[in-house]
Amino acid sequence: MFILAFIICTVVIFIVSTKINRKRYDELNLMLNQILEGKEVTYPDTKDTRASKISHQVKKIKDMIEIEVEQSKSEKEAIKGLISNMSHQLKTPLSNITIYCELLENINISTLQKKEFLQKMKNETFKIDWLLQSLFKMTKLEDGVIEFEVEELLIKDTLIQSISTIFNKAEAKNIRINLEPFSDIKLVHNKKWTIEAIVNVLENAIKYSPSDSTITISVIKMELYTKITIKDEGIGIDSRELNDIFKRFYRSKNVENQNGTGIGLYLTRLILEKENGNIIVESKLGSGCCFSIFLQNCKSLN
Repeated sequence: MFILAFIICTVVIFIVSTKINRKRYDELNLMLNQILEGKEVTYPDTKDTRASKISHQVKKIKDMIEIEVEQSKSEKEAIKGLISNMSHQLKTPLSNITIYCELLENINISTLQKKEFLQKMKNETFKIDWLLQSLFKMTKLEDGVIEFEVEELLIKDTLIQSISTIFNKAEAKNIRINLEPFSDIKLVHNKKWTIEAIVNVLENAIKYSPSDSTITISVIKMELYTKITIKDEGIGIDSRELNDIFKRFYRSKNVENQNGTGIGLYLTRLILEKENGNIIVESKLGSGCCFSIFLQNCKSLN
């Protein structure tokens, strides 16, 4: 009798266990199907530890898939935006070159006019070359392909070389570059790339400043960083756009009718971030701009 009762209990337990396992299987199968179909996943409300663990793992897989899908969408949008902006930036100089070629085909133009059109074509090709080089640098910096080594170097020579690079452009508008006296200091930076970052800011200052104005550069040592300020007397920036000017391809509405690519300040920000530095701007429309570049005082702060 005891043996019969034991057998009956064993059979009942097996049947119940089988039903429970089948229920778990059905729940898991439902969750996986919902993931594959992109539907909202229904997680079973269970106190069973093993079933709960399985549900948790399924949820993690679902979350990982969603993150990958979003990243893929973002990357596609970024590539699409980059191609669109590149096409837009190249359109104007290429159109101009086409026009100058057509004008040069006119047999009635004078030798002087030919020289003028050839020079304009050359200028447009320089623009295209500069744009392509800037895009190349930008993508390499974004992808971390460029090896970026920083050193403890005196900053004065870096500033002087930056000023020398844009001196002719400033002189053409009779703009004075005033580097205020300061005690030279070693800062953590890559000389070549920092010159490029500073030149981008100075070129913007020259482009959007009136003739016979002044650009003032000052160096202020702080506890952890040194601040390099570049202050101009130009058209200024609307306060609503201050958070946007360091974005890729961004151009202020006030300068849309002037030549520009919207790459320079974005490159500057990328370069300074690689050096663990920073750049900010203060400005009001009609009151000029004051860019502040921050570089580390010593390498041990990295």
